[in-house]
Amino acid sequence: MPQTVLYARVSTTEQTLAHQRKQAEAAGFAIDEVVADEGVSGLTTVLRERPQGRRLFDMLRRGDVLVVRWVDRLGRNYTDVCDTIRELMRRGVIVRTVINGLTFDGATTDPMQQAVRDALIGFMAATAQAQAEATKEAQRAGIDHARAREDAYRGRKPSFTRVQFDAVRDALGQGTGVSEIATATGLSRQTVYRIRDNAVEAEAALARWGAAA
Repeated sequence: MPQTVLYARVSTTEQTLAHQRKQAEAAGFAIDEVVADEGVSGLTTVLRERPQGRRLFDMLRRGDVLVVRWVDRLGRNYTDVCDTIRELMRRGVIVRTVINGLTFDGATTDPMQQAVRDALIGFMAATAQAQAEATKEAQRAGIDHARAREDAYRGRKPSFTRVQFDAVRDALGQGTGVSEIATATGLSRQTVYRIRDNAVEAEAALARWGAAA
């Protein structure tokens, strides 16, 4: 007897399994079984290589309905999504989405309907990849922004190491001249002056930036 299987990928706190099932049932699907991959990136791992993705291919039979929240659940990029949907259709599996209520199956034999169906698969897969790439870019931008804010908070990165700082302090304590210290440590005279005139701030900068000893 044909069954309706919900495949879910749970990769964030917002994408809980319970939430995805509730969405599917609210859309009118009577779910017989749920197959879910948790903590697996859909951007890097193809469906067949996900633990439960492999199980999904093994269990689906002709006439079964595979329900997914959106086509991005079925692959990591345009080619992967298209290949997965077409493979499932060749097996006689009907693929349906919760969002927009799309249906993909291999039942039609009319060339024009097949062309429209295949064009829609390609468009949906391309849209899914574009959304995934936009998400990745936004994440990268967020990380870069956070790093920039952290760097701004820490102030200017010291141009000297802990070893050089200690060497300058020792030499100053022995009365050695700034020019001689600069030559010996490889630092500029301006840097030596900054350490001499504000040793507390220089050491604090080392601490903020986690300078190695």
